[in-house]
Amino acid sequence: MEKTYQRETWEDEFGSKYLSRNIYTPKQLDEFYKNRYDFSRTDLNSRFLKSINKDAKILEVGTNIGNQLLHLQSMGFTNLYGIEIQERAINYAKKRADNLNIIKGDALDIPFKDGFFDVVFTSGVLIHISPKNISNAIDEIYRVSKNYIWGFEYYAQEYTDLLYQGNKDLMWKADFMKLFKERKNDLKQIDELKVSYSDDSSLIDQMYLLQK
Repeated sequence: MEKTYQRETWEDEFGSKYLSRNIYTPKQLDEFYKNRYDFSRTDLNSRFLKSINKDAKILEVGTNIGNQLLHLQSMGFTNLYGIEIQERAINYAKKRADNLNIIKGDALDIPFKDGFFDVVFTSGVLIHISPKNISNAIDEIYRVSKNYIWGFEYYAQEYTDLLYQGNKDLMWKADFMKLFKERKNDLKQIDELKVSYSDDSSLIDQMYLLQK
């Protein structure tokens, strides 16, 4: 498929610089979340995944170097997959832990069959997909999920374009849960939590869990 501007940007040196700025162990990731939201990532995952079996087949779309998958692994989840567009990130992630099935793939064309996963999730990934392509990403995430769609993204009531590292057309915030529910009207909301930043309560992120 034709590459988007966003994919081309993340595949080049811009994406490599992101990698070097965002390397976290599970413990460090918990500390980062606790400082930003007053919730650790363990707190959030425990709430939203309390009904998910530890051997559930889980896919992360946009895994980068595997911070979130490593964290899930540390919590006892054993059947973890990821797709990522940047080769350097994939290679780095594979060196960090065993039993992480990470391959090259794009949210707009996920290389797995329909209903292959029990849970499909994103964490800070939909925010980097252009509004003109977001419906395609929603369709693909929905297609490969057999049961649950889980997300954690920047939140705004309306689509809002943001500057990212001084660049336009690389980051947006929106009500992504609402976008999923409007496009796929069979999705049932299981849980939602909006968390504000500790140092700026006007900034809000949204975690949601939807079920087919």
